[in-house]
Amino acid sequence: MILGGDLGGTKTLLALAEPDDGGIRIVRQQRYASADYPSFDALLGEFLADAPAIAAACFGVAGPTDGRSVQLTYLPWQLDADELCRRFGIGRVTLANDFAAAAHGLPLVEEKQVLTLHAGRPLARAPRVILGAGTGLGVAGLVWEADCYRVIPGEGGHLGFAPQTPQQGELWAWLLERNGRVTTEDVVSGPGLARIHAFLGGRPQLPAAIGRAALAGSDPLARQALELWLACYGAFAGDLALHWLARGGVYLAGGIAGKLLPHTDCAPFMTAFLAKREHRGLVQDMPVHLLTAEDLGLRGALALASAT
Repeated sequence: MILGGDLGGTKTLLALAEPDDGGIRIVRQQRYASADYPSFDALLGEFLADAPAIAAACFGVAGPTDGRSVQLTYLPWQLDADELCRRFGIGRVTLANDFAAAAHGLPLVEEKQVLTLHAGRPLARAPRVILGAGTGLGVAGLVWEADCYRVIPGEGGHLGFAPQTPQQGELWAWLLERNGRVTTEDVVSGPGLARIHAFLGGRPQLPAAIGRAALAGSDPLARQALELWLACYGAFAGDLALHWLARGGVYLAGGIAGKLLPHTDCAPFMTAFLAKREHRGLVQDMPVHLLTAEDLGLRGALALASAT
């Protein structure tokens, strides 16, 4: 039996699985609200009550890790792989960045869970990049090495926010005055959508409520906020595509984009993605795909647990 987990600032997904004809069969899967638990140990103890012996586990965590320990970025959770082995009787425990885990889940995504926003002209074995806006902004790269893709983790969401229009410059100045250094994650995330809405003069609302109002057409300000958010997201995704020369594809993983993009006009995103001046032709060739699988990181963690 193996154990996988996707630990984020908002939700945590856990699953027990076992080998099945060369693949993995999930035996039990459960979703938790992360903020309901003071520690990951408390949550895991609840999930593993009466569980069978576990040979290996991997947890994708929202924060930088050396594979053995981590402090989550937006939770007071501290994880230590050796301590988890000891306390829960797990044979091996590996800690991975959550988007590194998501990248390992790419081969497990079903075709019906991939929405192509821009076909491009993909090249086999070319670099890929995966990113996703949720509670934070995760990023990982994939480069071909030997006979498979090697995953390169990173904290690209904490790069400085680069305004591309006068309005985005005003947003940057507004955020700078309130928080100091402005990261892309401050803008391109669920909380970032709420910040944009407030910047435009809206009353405080949860990101999900702003998204629903924008899609329903019931709040013009919410619609403006979503369009500005999509433009910032697209510009950043295009910058990453240039950095990685991602002719293998740019993959947007779930989160708030997975809930909104299938139901709205993606033009603000793609226009900003392609607005790369003399390199427009280069990014024009890079495919852009939206992944709607909500358990991508969990499946990637299970794949990593199975491989260790």
